[in-house]
Amino acid sequence: MGPILIVNPNSSRSVTEGIREAVAHLVPAGGPAFEVTDLPDSAATIMTAEDVARAGLGFAAEIQTRPDAVAYVSACFSDPGVDVARSLTKKPVLGVQEAGILTAMGRADLFGIIALSPGSVARHRVRIRAMGVEARLAGELALPGVSAEASGRDPEVYAMCVSLGRELADAGAGAIVLGCAGMAPIRAKLEHDIGVAVIDPVQAGAAMALGLAGVPE
Repeated sequence: MGPILIVNPNSSRSVTEGIREAVAHLVPAGGPAFEVTDLPDSAATIMTAEDVARAGLGFAAEIQTRPDAVAYVSACFSDPGVDVARSLTKKPVLGVQEAGILTAMGRADLFGIIALSPGSVARHRVRIRAMGVEARLAGELALPGVSAEASGRDPEVYAMCVSLGRELADAGAGAIVLGCAGMAPIRAKLEHDIGVAVIDPVQAGAAMALGLAGVPE
């Protein structure tokens, strides 16, 4: 059985390693493995609409080179390339923004999002409206524009995440989605420190892909 291919659409090796570590415990003894890769020619952090478009084309091109995979995950919170990729394969293609939000709604009535930068918020809202779940969004608050790597490894950025998470919880969010794949290393600690469920969207996407791909009989 082929792997579930998780593509970090940026070029940060540190973020890729964080994703690899975040999903390692999900691998079933008898099921498909997770293979985590990135796009070396992409931006180190997906910040702008142009970054998303370029990363999306890279993701779509990458999955076409891997017909052996049983499912594909675009591991960036703007879900770059997901719609294009779904037109290129009949196998499951998951975006972590969609997966993270759906998982959060399985934990709570209202969810919140901590975004990487102010410019990300409007872009995320387009997909939230397309999903038809805007009424369940308690709010989305943004970091001041940090790198994907720093979002999961910088102590000062973590302190900002705690503050934003508590503000979202006060606004009614019963589950908070981390708005960048680079935040994977802080999920458990942040959940402990703010007292509400915190969803790593990459773990959510990997788990959904595993469920859709199934296990060999």
